[in-house]
Amino acid sequence: MFPLLRRMTRALGTAVAGLRVAAPAPPLRQLLQPAPRPSLRPFGLLSVSAGSPRRPGLLQPTGPCACGCGLGALHTEGDKAFVEFLTDEIKEEKKIQKHKSLPKMSGGWELELDGTEAKLVRKVAGEKITVTFNINNSIPPTLDMEQQPSEGQKGEEQEPELTSTPNFVVEVTKSDGKKALVLDCHYSEDEVGEEEEAESDIFSIKEVSFQATGESEWKDTNYTLNTDSLDWALYDHLMDFLADRGVDNTFADELVELSTALEHQEYITFLEDLKSFIKSQ
Repeated sequence: MFPLLRRMTRALGTAVAGLRVAAPAPPLRQLLQPAPRPSLRPFGLLSVSAGSPRRPGLLQPTGPCACGCGLGALHTEGDKAFVEFLTDEIKEEKKIQKHKSLPKMSGGWELELDGTEAKLVRKVAGEKITVTFNINNSIPPTLDMEQQPSEGQKGEEQEPELTSTPNFVVEVTKSDGKKALVLDCHYSEDEVGEEEEAESDIFSIKEVSFQATGESEWKDTNYTLNTDSLDWALYDHLMDFLADRGVDNTFADELVELSTALEHQEYITFLEDLKSFIKSQ
């Protein structure tokens, strides 16, 4: 059984948002902030227009709930069906969950978590390398609208594998600690998971800048180098610079596995919180 909640919301979100590759690169300090998702359902569906008759008791209980709980909370058949659906959805998501605990990164990286934001920290020969990413909105489109399964096709045959490929920012700080070299990296969506071209990079550098260490926010006034028009020799040296510090294709593959496990874990937690909220009095 393919989880309906993930399939429908993300397929619809894909049609509205378009391809992630086409979006212009944001300022560095906004890289880890999730992009706003378009509203798939208009707000105010329960509102009553001026002058229209109001149905009494639609949103407010007039007395104790009919279920016998003795509370004056709103209980509807829709809430009951919603809770039952979430119970089944959580069960199915846990059934297909690959990692009960987060996978480890090789290379001596230490993981720090703050909600949906993760940091990987490594110290090498007096340098501190920090890789930061956020799992929000990190799953790329999996189905084009033209390729959606027909009613006669089985869900098991059309089930895509959801993979989290977040943008990530690499900060390299020298021993003096005065400033950090910051590199904004994106996954190449056409090459994630592909093994045909072993020599190709599965991620790319989009922007490079220097930022002062210890600042809560990066400054937009600092010069930022965009690699779209960069000399290829300089770009190759930047990629080698990252590889020498452990940020290479192997690292990128392991980060995808970690991010996917973290995203799925947070998704299940969200469903459980949603179920508790619907049931709460």
